[in-house]
Amino acid sequence: MTYSSPDAPLYEIKADLFKALAHPVRVHILELLVDADGPCPVSDLLDTLGIEASLLSQHLGVLRRHHVVVSRRVGNTVTYEVAQPRVADLLGVARSFVVDRLATQQDQLASAVAAEGGR
Repeated sequence: MTYSSPDAPLYEIKADLFKALAHPVRVHILELLVDADGPCPVSDLLDTLGIEASLLSQHLGVLRRHHVVVSRRVGNTVTYEVAQPRVADLLGVARSFVVDRLATQQDQLASAVAAEGGR
């Protein structure tokens, strides 16, 4: 469900945003768009992602419905870009969170291996 009503509670709107980001292909699309030097043609996304055009279209539709990306058509070319520069910040925070979590897991693994060596 999309809570587009302005009077929806903020936590519901946030949850909808996270639902829009809850697929690895959509996260990859956003990373590509953030790294692009401006609007990115769909053909470039297809080449990089290596997925079917219909699948890319579905993922872009989800991101568009949740106002995370915007599209433009010029002639036969459709381009996409992130709707707000803060998307880059969101992806950066997510990356830091994951890296920190992986570092913690590495530390836990090293401790477990060391403990096994003492037996």
